[in-house]
Amino acid sequence: MMNDEVIDAKLYDYPEYYDLLFGSDWKAEFDFLEACFAKHARRPVRRLFEPACGTGRLMVKFAAAGYEISGNDLSCKAIEYCNARLERRGLPPTAAVGDMARFRMPRKVDAAFSTINSFRHVPSEQAAEDHLRCVAAVLAIGGLYVLGFHLTPVTPAGRQACDQESWSARRGRLAVLSRMWSISVDRRRRRERVGMTLDVHTPNRRFRLAEEMIFRTYTARQFRCLLNRIVQLELVETYDFNYDVDQPVRIDAKTEDVVYVLRKRR
Repeated sequence: MMNDEVIDAKLYDYPEYYDLLFGSDWKAEFDFLEACFAKHARRPVRRLFEPACGTGRLMVKFAAAGYEISGNDLSCKAIEYCNARLERRGLPPTAAVGDMARFRMPRKVDAAFSTINSFRHVPSEQAAEDHLRCVAAVLAIGGLYVLGFHLTPVTPAGRQACDQESWSARRGRLAVLSRMWSISVDRRRRRERVGMTLDVHTPNRRFRLAEEMIFRTYTARQFRCLLNRIVQLELVETYDFNYDVDQPVRIDAKTEDVVYVLRKRR
């Protein structure tokens, strides 16, 4: 692709393009989350919370389905976009600017979810522990936290099975092609440097948005050690990104894509 310009930018500052990519495949996650609520929660699920909600691609679907839902995110522009789309549908604007590792809720929720690797943006072990404690504090007893992210596998070669991916989406005359790739992994410091580009086609313009991000890494063992410190939450099941509630998976050292279903203990 020949681009008119390349822009070094925070991709979350362009919520229309970000949402087109990640919002087009909402149905599988929505159905999976509802199935998890029905199968694993020990209470009726009507009130929801999404930490790091971004543009609200799932928030708006749950709100339209009659759930009471709220969310937070550090990106002001993503929150503005999320609340505007809720209001356009006659729904309350319930997203707020906030840190997923430091938040409180005025009322308990029945379930929380974070399904597309947002957890790995949390920069340290202490912040990750703070995040899980915050979620546990806002969950009602018997409620769920459904957490999906990429583990770093332990392999003889020390490499991930897949270190790059690309996908595209189109809406009318707007098209976006995305590419994400792993630049380097520092296993000692538990930091993965990732590059991401969005190639944007509009009727009058073509350009590329480019950003480098740092993700915290987790092996299966490292996440289990973290979870063991959060006594309020119990692990009840694990799945992969096929989002099939009838097909749980067993986690081992080579596993990469995982959805953990955690439940607030009595």
